[in-house]
Amino acid sequence: MLRIDDTIFSFDILEKKFRCNLPKCHGNCCRYGDSGAPLSNDEATILEDIWEIIRPYLRTEGIEAIEKKGTSVTDFENDRVTPLIGNEECAYTIIKGNIFLCGIEQAWTEGKISFRKPLSCHLFPARIKYYSDFRAVNYEELAICSPARITGEREGLYVYEFLKEPLIRALGDKLYDELCIAAKELRKNKILKK
Repeated sequence: MLRIDDTIFSFDILEKKFRCNLPKCHGNCCRYGDSGAPLSNDEATILEDIWEIIRPYLRTEGIEAIEKKGTSVTDFENDRVTPLIGNEECAYTIIKGNIFLCGIEQAWTEGKISFRKPLSCHLFPARIKYYSDFRAVNYEELAICSPARITGEREGLYVYEFLKEPLIRALGDKLYDELCIAAKELRKNKILKK
């Protein structure tokens, strides 16, 4: 593990290679999981505030799920998450071709809202867990992401490089720059695998 200030990074973030390959995985991270996408309290409030703007972007099934359950729900672990359609995909998903995408992000792309999507979605496959005196950034390796691992290996792109934008969103420019410097040094000193 690598510690920078109050943040601990698993070496998997620095060593594993990854790049989403939507034509191969079909956006299944938006479709399968134990519950919806984790939300902060602020994000749950944002979803309430932007609901009427993003509503036209969503599928009928998603709209019905949100109208029945709410713009966010509490899951079995007592965490705030996005609601699901049935017990499967996120209610905010849209489908283009055979790929699951985010309706919230579509509204953001078109300039209708300033909120891109929940940070947990933007950061995936990394997860940040908060403790009393530090936070931990870990890589979550799922079978549905095997095409992303293959593509990342082929392109030589590490998880932290692929996740540059959401890591900066979550941790700030300064910490991300320090992470890149540390990764380079650890690789140079053969502490990290290439």
